[in-house]
Amino acid sequence: MTLSRRALAAAAFLLPAVARAQGFPSRPVRIVVPFPPGGGLDALGRALAEQLSAAWGQPVVIENRPGGATVPGTDAVAKAAPDGHTLLLTADNSITGNPNLIRNLPHDPVRDLAPVTWLLDVHQMVLVHPSVPARDMAGLVEAARAAPGRLNYGSYGTASQPHLLFGGLAAKAGVQMTHVPYRGLTPAVVATLANEVQMTLAGVASSRQHLDAGTLRALAVGRPTRLPQLPEVPTLAEAGHDDIDPRTWFGVLAPAGTPPAMLRAIRDTIAAAMAVPAVRDRHLTPNGYTVHVSSPEDFAAMIARDMAVKRDLIRRAGISPD
Repeated sequence: MTLSRRALAAAAFLLPAVARAQGFPSRPVRIVVPFPPGGGLDALGRALAEQLSAAWGQPVVIENRPGGATVPGTDAVAKAAPDGHTLLLTADNSITGNPNLIRNLPHDPVRDLAPVTWLLDVHQMVLVHPSVPARDMAGLVEAARAAPGRLNYGSYGTASQPHLLFGGLAAKAGVQMTHVPYRGLTPAVVATLANEVQMTLAGVASSRQHLDAGTLRALAVGRPTRLPQLPEVPTLAEAGHDDIDPRTWFGVLAPAGTPPAMLRAIRDTIAAAMAVPAVRDRHLTPNGYTVHVSSPEDFAAMIARDMAVKRDLIRRAGISPD
């Protein structure tokens, strides 16, 4: 048995007695991902599902339920039986973004979902087309000031990270930039490459080849320290814009009412899976993620903090709830 398999076997053996007594898992486990197949979150979910299935001795399946600003997929988990067999793998917009944007959500993410573990932070870069005469964030502001309303930024929806950052930057600097929403991250990057829009946000995985080819330029990265993969790119904090940095995170949640011992058991097995070299070296390190496998309690505290941060960023960007 390999070291990674031994770690997962140990995590399964160490399931709290309450969880074992309840026979968890007694059937296949479903992980709902409220995003389309093929993205970074989906790829990570499939890698984790493989490891969890090996540890638990039950199939662990990914169910993609994209669309509707992640509301339908999130709602399906919020209304599922609280027995650990249905989990939600999602990003911050489902939990701390939507409550600040959608007036009549069919669920309350804090009341109806139980945090299992914060997984990681995603660090996105400010990317511009080479035609933009800016080498840093100050230069971007000056370029926008010189051409009011003529610089367009691509996003992947209302209050997505590009919308929050560029909308907040425009309001903060008193300049005009035009928001152009697309149906996802990839179309926004493609539009920037084509100079259909002049800027967007994206992570290392979706932009590194374009940076290396010189078809995109990175001005700043949203994280506390510079990326090891791109040490020449300053942080938004270094550029004086930490106050509008829309940090993104991934996490796992379960239906509210799931027994605390079961939440901790699931968290422990996920922690072991995240440490498996095949997961770490293929899905974490190359993408520049910062791993934050946490306790359910620490994840709940982080969600409360991020809810306030997102509320402030939405206000700064001048975005009105639907």
